[in-house]
Order: sequence, then C-alpha cells, then structure tokens
Amino acid sequence: MFVEVAFPISSFQTFSYKVPSKFLNDLHVGTRVTAPLGRRKLQGIVTNLSNKSIYKGQMKYITGVIDEVPVISSEIWALIEWMSQYYITPKGQVAKAVLPESLSMRYLPPKYWYVQPNPIVDEEDISQLKHRAPKQYNLQQIIYDSKRPVRVGSLSDQISNPLSVCRILEQKGFVDLFQKTSLPDVTGFTFAPIKKHVSFNTDQRKAVDKIIPSLNGKKYSPFLLHGVTGSGKTEIYIEVVRCCLKQDQSAIILLPEISLTPQIAGRFKAVFGDTVALWHSKLTKAQRGWTWKEICRGTFKVVIGARSAIFSPVKKLGLIVIDEEQESSFRQDAPAPRYHARDVALMRGTIEKSTVILSSATPSLESYYNYLKEKLTYLYLPKRFGGAKYPDVHVVNMLKDQEESGKYGLILSGLLQDKIEERLKKNEQVLLLQNRRGYSPIIRCFDCGETVLCPYCKISLTYHQQGSLLRCHFCGHVETGKRESCIHCGGGDLKYSGAGTQRVESLLQETFPDSNIDRLDMDTAKNGNRLTSILENFSSGGIDILLGTQMIAKGLDFPNATLVGIINADLGLHLPDFRTGERIFQLIYQASGRAGRKNKPGEVVIQTYMPDNPVIKSASRLNLMKYYNIALREREELNYPPFSWMAKVELSGPSAYSVEELALCISKSLIKKYKGLDILGPSPCYLEKLRNQYRFQIVFKSLKTFDINGRKLHSFIQDNFIGVETRFKLGKNKISIHLDPQSLI
Repeated sequence: MFVEVAFPISSFQTFSYKVPSKFLNDLHVGTRVTAPLGRRKLQGIVTNLSNKSIYKGQMKYITGVIDEVPVISSEIWALIEWMSQYYITPKGQVAKAVLPESLSMRYLPPKYWYVQPNPIVDEEDISQLKHRAPKQYNLQQIIYDSKRPVRVGSLSDQISNPLSVCRILEQKGFVDLFQKTSLPDVTGFTFAPIKKHVSFNTDQRKAVDKIIPSLNGKKYSPFLLHGVTGSGKTEIYIEVVRCCLKQDQSAIILLPEISLTPQIAGRFKAVFGDTVALWHSKLTKAQRGWTWKEICRGTFKVVIGARSAIFSPVKKLGLIVIDEEQESSFRQDAPAPRYHARDVALMRGTIEKSTVILSSATPSLESYYNYLKEKLTYLYLPKRFGGAKYPDVHVVNMLKDQEESGKYGLILSGLLQDKIEERLKKNEQVLLLQNRRGYSPIIRCFDCGETVLCPYCKISLTYHQQGSLLRCHFCGHVETGKRESCIHCGGGDLKYSGAGTQRVESLLQETFPDSNIDRLDMDTAKNGNRLTSILENFSSGGIDILLGTQMIAKGLDFPNATLVGIINADLGLHLPDFRTGERIFQLIYQASGRAGRKNKPGEVVIQTYMPDNPVIKSASRLNLMKYYNIALREREELNYPPFSWMAKVELSGPSAYSVEELALCISKSLIKKYKGLDILGPSPCYLEKLRNQYRFQIVFKSLKTFDINGRKLHSFIQDNFIGVETRFKLGKNKISIHLDPQSLI
C-alpha cells in the first residue's frame, strides 16, 4: 500500500511513501504519521491511500502512526481541502491549524490517591491509636474532620510520607483509600449554571419555528438572526440546540471573545449539563487534548468556543451558531491559513448539510447585503425581551463641555459623573467603555516634538502605571521604568498624554472612593479564571463600576447595569480603512445595548469630540438601518466589499528599501488584468513597520458584476503568486496572501 502525506511546510506538494505491513490496518485519510523528509523526520497527515503509486522514484517508508483512530473526520478533511484551495495554503499547514498543538489521542488523565474516613470506628481503637501512634492519630483526625475525601498529596504539609501512613491506617480500619482520575479542570471558564424560566414572545417563536424545520430536513440552511440588543437571541440558540440534541445531532456555538464564554457557558450548562464542552485559547495543552479526544468519542454534544472551535470533531453536526458574527476577531491573520471563521462555518455547514445561524444586533455589512440578495434567510427580533425599554442616549460634545467648564483634557464629563453618582445612590451598576488599555498611550517630548516609539514598530509605546512599564501593544516589547528624558534631544519635558483604562480607573477611584471599581482588559484577564472571576463578581453585585475595553461591549447580560458610559467614542474613527466607520458604529451600538436590559430603565452617555459625524449620529440614535444604507452606498461608489471580491498581498522584510523594490518588481510582472479588476499599490501599509519588519501591500478588487463567484480573482492570485519565490529573489523578505481581508491597516 502507498500513502500521500502532507507536511506543515510552505510547499503545496504531497509526498509518497510505502506502508510497512504492521501499519496496514491503522491508516485512514486524516491519520497522523511520522515519515522522513530529507534528513528530518516530520509529523504529517495522510491525504490519500492507494494500491498503486504514480511516483516512480525510490520511495521511503512511513516510520510511525501517531493515532489509533483518525483525528479528522472525512467531513473535516473535505473542509481542509476547501480551505487549502480557497485561502491558497498547503494542506499540511491547514491541518496544523485545525488540530490542537501537541494533540495526543493516547493522553490519559492522571490518577491521584484519595482518602476518606471509615464511619464505623470503635472509640476504644481511636484511643489506643492516640496513645501508641500519635502521628497516625493526628492524621486520622484531620481526615475525619474533613467529612469528605481528601487528596493524599495535600496532606504532605502534615506528614512527610502521607500515602504510607494512610495505607497503615487503612490496614487498621480507620480510613479507606482509593484512586480517582483527575480530569482537566475547565470549571474556571464558566459561571455556575444559570437557570432561567423563559416564555418566548411572538418574534422569538416565529424565529424558532422557521429554524427547526431546517434541522428536521438535514440540509444546508443559512440564516441571519438580526435581533436588537437584549432581544433574547441566546434563548433561541438554546431552544434550537435542544431540538438538535433530540434528533441525536450536535451543535457548535462560536463566540468572538473569550469574555463572552463564561456567561453563555453557564446558561448552556444549566440546560444541557455535562454534554457542553468549552474550547478557546486559555485552555492548557492537556485540557485541549483531553477535550478534543472526548469530542471525538461523542461525550460532548455541544461545543462553545472562540474561532478555532469551528474545527471541533463533533459527530453528526446539525447546527452552527456564530454569535456576534460581525466581529473581526473571527478572522485569523497569522499564521496561514488566513481564514474567517464565519466563512469557514458556512462552508462546513454546506459540507455537513447543517443549519448555520449568523447572529448579531449589528450584522456585518456583508451579511446584511447577502440578506438583501436573498442568500440568507432573514429573521428579525425588533423588541427587547421581557418588555425592557431602549436606553435613553445622551451625547456629550467634549469640546463644548470643556469650553463651558474651563477645564481642558477632561476624561469624564460633568454629565457622566452626575449620572454615575445617581446610579450608585440607587445601588445600580455602571459599565464604562474605554477601548484603549494602559495609562498613557502617547509620550511626547515638548522640546523636540518627537514621540516615544517602539524600536521594533513605528508605534507609540504605551505607559502602564502598574509595574511602571512602557509597552508596545503590537510586538510585546517592554521597557522598565518611566522615561524622564528624551533620547533624541536629551530634553526633560516629556508629557504623558491620552487616557487608557488604567488612567481612567485611577480617576474613578479618586472620584468615587467608596465604590467597588474593577477593570477588565487584556492586562487584567491574562487567564480564564481571572476573567471569569471579574465577570461573575460584577454579575453578583460585588462590583459597582466595571471599566473595560471592547471585551465588555457585547453579548453580556447584567440586569442591574443601568448606565453605560462611552468615554471616547471617537477612538479609531479616522483610521484609513474602509471598515472603520462600520466598526465604530457597531461598538457604540453594542455597548449602548448593555444598559437597561430588564425592568430598570437604562441610560447611555456617549462622549465625543465630533457629535456631527454621521457614524456618531447614527449610533447615538440607535438607527442601524439608516447607517447601513449610508455605508452600503459609500462602499458601492468606492468598489469595496460587499460589492467586490478583495485580496491583499503583503510583503514584509527587515529592509524598507528591499521590500519596496520587491513590491515594485512583482507589481510590474503581474499578468494582464481582466475587466472589472482594480489594482491598488504597491504602497506602504498604514502601520509601516511592525515587529521589526517593514510592510508594503498590493490590493486587488474584483467587481462582483464581472466576477460573480470570485473565481477570476482567485485564478489571478494563484497564477501570479503561487511559486513567486522561484521567480524572484526574496532574500529575507516574506509574502503573505490575504483573501477577503478584514483590514487594510
């Protein structure tokens, strides 16, 4: 027998190998194997089996089979092949992205010794033990007082050899010893089960009644569930998943942020118990390996997680839900494959004949456009669940507010401070959004005008007060200590300006000293347990004011949060990217939706320096349809998605001159463009230098009226860029291809 093996390398080529007789019954498409490649022995994945080989040269044998059973189903393998073709990435690299790192299907959770007291013990025997063996007696009393099984290893503080002593106590009849398998602990990533009694309103019932027949029909059915904030979309997910499980099918729920995982996992666990698995980047290798193995076994029927959860090997996939489908975090930009989980979900639904629900209060313009073109079945929830009212929105013109007060550089307007005080007096809670972390994002010398930049990126270093650090939020470069002088001119007039979450938190503590204030951003949520703890504490009322970045802006449901403050609604509004306005609108709209979700009225305070900007205006009026119509007209005029297919080719390297020369050479060599194709560039990226690499880009836009399914653009990119390294001397430069990029920055 012969096999074709794909390795996680840059080549699209697969390699032929002979199969030793001892492995003949162990191989399937999707099985991982080890095999020699040149002088190395690499891990690859079987892509094909045959009795004949077209390769006529000398052939080597595979050296090992890693998996007892295939780790990839035939359906997921079909998805890998599609991703390889669509995102122009070798199959081996795609398979590496699909499978968890260091996945072991032979992993066995460790077993630990536990000890529990024997309830039937004679008092005289205990008295004799105390007299003859006081150390054994002391340990027996600790075990007895615990009233429950105790892990033997935890007793090492009491005695140097607890297992030996426990065995002696067991022989004497005082305790019982037993071993217990320790499963990976994922409880830190979920709230305690959250039980709710739900009665659907008319709109929810209509949505459920349209979705359920698609499950019964077991055919690919894509829906766009557009529900205003607080309209009860999660309850619809639960009802549809319940129907899915009744038909012995499985479901995947994709979330854009790990911050959304604990609350929604608590809701699902209350209904579906231990059939729910969590999947995201905060899991350890052991947790990911064990979870993957149990999903393969069929232990878990519902998988909730971030982007990579779309590859979960669930059996009989009947439903995929992409919650907050508009979020850019569903896009993976590095390493290859550079995919969008929403689009991969739609393709997996096509392959497995599943129902796919794209859901949001602020759908992406692409999904909204596809609904208009009748590519998606549209479901609308126009009302908040339970009769909750929309919040009252106040827009504060910060320029005018500062002129009237005579105080410049304000972070909190007078109105926002007053509203916070009102809510605190009523024992209600406040959410504050500042979508920039750190203390001061800009450090400038007022003697020479230079800004303190990262040495590896052309990006301002951000001052973090905690730890007194200067940090680059792109490459992670850190400098210890606050700078006192300018490295360019030696001047000492350095100004730390701007406001990140740390600075806002410090101001809040000064202004509201009697309140419990906490912060949720990438600095405070470095692990899942800390993130869950903060959210659960706010949910239970232990925090009065929760300040955070966009992590708190969407998907969360806190009944006692009645005030949302958006401290600087203009952040990022002038970035030169065609999606900027859409993203700012969605962020403001979503954040506003956290206020007044139950029977208590809510308010939103939006602070802005540009109150007449159409994005700010539409978002403050919660007028989605008006803004989307404006945005679609602009996109159509400029030939941007959803009216075109787009690809971005990015060139990077350590020398700006070398990268620019390569970009110009490639641009001049492009084969003749076709009708409907626009080529922009080459030009420097907006963020010209990142991680010590200079960046140029060439952007391709293919008008959909001339390229209905995007095949012309794909063929053009493949013809010009596959094998480009053989036609040009790249040196230390690299080329990456982005199909359907989410950003041009």
